[in-house]
Amino acid sequence: MSDPQADIQELHRGRFLRLVRDRHWEYVSRVNSSGAGFILAVTDAQELLLVEQYRLPLQARCIELPAGMIGDEHEFRHESIEASAIRELEEETGYRGAQAEILISGPVAAGLTSEMLHLVRVTDLTKVGPGGGVPGEDITVHRVALREVDGWLRARAAEGLLIEPRIYTALYFLRAQLP
Repeated sequence: MSDPQADIQELHRGRFLRLVRDRHWEYVSRVNSSGAGFILAVTDAQELLLVEQYRLPLQARCIELPAGMIGDEHEFRHESIEASAIRELEEETGYRGAQAEILISGPVAAGLTSEMLHLVRVTDLTKVGPGGGVPGEDITVHRVALREVDGWLRARAAEGLLIEPRIYTALYFLRAQLP
């Protein structure tokens, strides 16, 4: 049996990304990361936690689920998906969760990157800080009432913000679990 890695040629390596060619296909892989966690978190007041930040690749502000890379920093290289989600949620939103459950895992963009995403529901939230991310992230935290979330997202899109589609996936899982 041949080694599947034998045909992979590295075209460029940066601090966070690698551009590779595998036979006829070029794609990106993450350096020092086992995937990305996207977090579904709802407060006791039935508010969905979302974040807003400027995204350089899009040259626009985006509304997103709180999220983060898994294992990309040396001190967290062996961290589980669930532990990473709890840590990232607190860093970005200021809410600490007590429980985490992986709802679904799959490819981010199968034709572009080898990265896998994990949608994680974090529960039992406690407000412990302001959030906002690490220096340079400039994250705005939004707490959106679940009963108003659809209209709120439409209004943000009408204002010119980009809405990350994973929010709708999270809402699907959330609504499927509601009575």
